[in-house]
Amino acid sequence: MRALSFMLLATLVAACERPSTTALLERGTWVDLSYPFDSTTIYWPTARPFRLEVVSAQRTPAGFYYAANNFSAAEHGGTHLDSPVHFAEGRNTTDRIPITQLMGPAVVVDVTTQTAADPDYRVMPSDLATWEQVHGRMPGGAVMLIRTGWGSRWPDRARYLGTATTGTAAVAELHFPGIDSSTARWLVERGGVDAVGIDTPSIDFGQSTTFDTHQILFAADIPALENVANLDRLPATGAYVIALPMKIGGGSGGPLRMVALLP
Repeated sequence: MRALSFMLLATLVAACERPSTTALLERGTWVDLSYPFDSTTIYWPTARPFRLEVVSAQRTPAGFYYAANNFSAAEHGGTHLDSPVHFAEGRNTTDRIPITQLMGPAVVVDVTTQTAADPDYRVMPSDLATWEQVHGRMPGGAVMLIRTGWGSRWPDRARYLGTATTGTAAVAELHFPGIDSSTARWLVERGGVDAVGIDTPSIDFGQSTTFDTHQILFAADIPALENVANLDRLPATGAYVIALPMKIGGGSGGPLRMVALLP
């Protein structure tokens, strides 16, 4: 499947040399899987939120309009990347993750039925086995995306995080689904999945205190994509995902612009 990913990219590059490029791209549908960064962006209760400082938004004395801003934020918030070094010393930083590991065929595992009954639900190996019974073995080089349905709660902080408060004390109040550590081990042992994403604030469920899923996946240099938007618009198979973060040297993560191309 890695070869298929390169074939798709090669096809797009080759098409750029032909008049049919626009037609080729227009046959597919692009889906934006990122939330905008603004005053409503949800961050971890202890993280510094997004701030935008307007430097200029006016006409200059010379007569032309000029807009410029400063921004600041924690690496981890909104739609973002978790680099393996975030929980695994010596593993890849944001700038060291191979680009090819951040793009590939999307595998979308829907657990919305389970999370509707349990807001602290953890995705189990049996959920992935059920997916494979229907769709076949997950392809190599895939980006596995977990759809919990939590995207429908954005940007309501209280419903999305389980608490509207901030600070260290708020961490114990977090409630949202995640991926069980046994599933992380299953993915590492099976191999083939290049990255893992989810439509919640963390690949570990909200009540986790040891973040085992982070530790297991990141020790294997498998990055995570969190707060992914619009997963309800992707099919279980067939989409191609591109997830490119801000290239922060030595970073433990970073803001992410993530898109999917549907055939």
